Amino acid sequence: QVQLVESGGGLVQAGDSLRLSCTFSRLYHMGWFRQAPGKEREFVAAINWSYGYKDYADSVQGRFTISIDTAKTTLYLQMNSLKPEDTAVYYCAATHNWITGNMSTPRRYTYWGQGTQVTISS
Repeated sequence: QVQLVESGGGLVQAGDSLRLSCTFSRLYHMGWFRQAPGKEREFVAAINWSYGYKDYADSVQGRFTISIDTAKTTLYLQMNSLKPEDTAVYYCAATHNWITGNMSTPRRYTYWGQGTQVTISS
């Protein structure tokens, strides 16, 4: 069983930055998703820990950066130039299996954290 615990969410203004963290108990390929009220869970970013390959949703490309510190067993999501439409609960997720170009679907991931709220005011 893999345990994932997110932290770092909060309320900030548009244009500000936040860094989310997700501690994990075992190392897998990791991803970040988000879910706004009344909307489906959507892909944000993913990372293949063994090759360092990263993938981003178009909506966050150039603003968000996913990274992983294997020594600290922590996944990060650095979020810059935040917009009100980035408001959501953010979840980290983990999977055994990486398929390049096909990691944006929630069902690809086996383990999920409890989520952390990110709210961006305009």
